[in-house]
Amino acid sequence: MIDFYFAPTPNGWKVAIMLEECGLPYRTHLMKLSEGDQFKPDYLAISPNAKMPAIVDNDTGGDTVSVFESGAILFYLAEKTGRFMPDSPLGRKETLEWLFWQVGNQGPMAGQLSHFKNYAPEGEDYGFKRYLGEYERNLAVLERRLADRDYILGDYSIADMIAFPWVFIAKPLGSKLDDFPRVADWRGRIKERPAVRRAIDLHKDKQNRGKHTAENNSLLFNQTAAHLKADTR
Repeated sequence: MIDFYFAPTPNGWKVAIMLEECGLPYRTHLMKLSEGDQFKPDYLAISPNAKMPAIVDNDTGGDTVSVFESGAILFYLAEKTGRFMPDSPLGRKETLEWLFWQVGNQGPMAGQLSHFKNYAPEGEDYGFKRYLGEYERNLAVLERRLADRDYILGDYSIADMIAFPWVFIAKPLGSKLDDFPRVADWRGRIKERPAVRRAIDLHKDKQNRGKHTAENNSLLFNQTAAHLKADTR
């Protein structure tokens, strides 16, 4: 059994998709991020960065294994199951390239775009325009990659699972896929997978949907070192 620490956001969906695709038994721990669950000592022992998702694998044949950061979790689960990642050294190299691309480029840019589009105080036009440009630059990277293949690595893999969620919500981020037809087709193929639908629907009723913003919740937004340095004993 895998303990899965989750909130219904694009970052949470990444790992939920892999768990569902592999049919791995898991127990969901719904994180109340707006109430500070991510800063509790027990959770920080699993995820030192105070972010979700994270997992604890209790089915290792030995000591339990905790994994934090979505890219690391997907890589760990792919190795554990032998699924959704190429076996060859070059294939694994490409997998890592695209995992690092997502966690270092697409994900952070999309997350900042989401902040300025949906949660920042009004009037932050510079931030929105900057991150919209970066978000769409990453869409262009993906569009070029998909020129001669259906999926990022050719076959459906964890590279697609990690990149899909932030493309899935392109419209709420203020971006259209009209200029990225290959990305739109790729999004459509993945969206129709039953495992993906189950992952996106996981605790769907607990999505933020604008209830908590930078103006009313400093546990979610405008975090500083003080959030982690506070005595939480």
